[in-house]
Amino acid sequence: MFSSSLPGTASLLAPDDIAHVIQVALAPAFLLSALATLLNVFSTRLGRVADKVDAAAATLRTAGPAEAGGLSRQLAFLRRRSFVLDLAVVLACAAGVMTGAAVLTLFVGALRDAATASVLFGCFGAALVCTVAALTAFLVEILMAGRGIRDEVDRQQVHASDRGAGSPGAGRP
Repeated sequence: MFSSSLPGTASLLAPDDIAHVIQVALAPAFLLSALATLLNVFSTRLGRVADKVDAAAATLRTAGPAEAGGLSRQLAFLRRRSFVLDLAVVLACAAGVMTGAAVLTLFVGALRDAATASVLFGCFGAALVCTVAALTAFLVEILMAGRGIRDEVDRQQVHASDRGAGSPGAGRP
């Protein structure tokens, strides 16, 4: 990357070389932006899970034995969701760190004229793997949330039909 006009002397990078390094380093910046957006989504969803835990815990304090069993299952489900979200956050953060390391490697490599291709490949590759894993964990959490919603709808429908069965005229079309 350094050009040498005389043997044993090195000059600074040409402006075109500097521009190329900056352009290559900007590509990971877009990944960092996407990761920041994902982390925002993850933290928002984790807040919603926490709100549901608070509501279920408050209801559990005054619940009867039959209702307490259902609330206990809901709390266990919310615990699993929060774990999957934690995993997504850890993976997204790891991807961000690896992306930052890849960018740093580009700049240090350009300044030191070192063979940085393998380090750069490893850092950026690890960042992409962590990003895909974070998205997979997020997908699992989304599917768990959807399942939880469907289960809640089913419980409400059973509860509504049980109330309807005990009322006069129930069972008639």
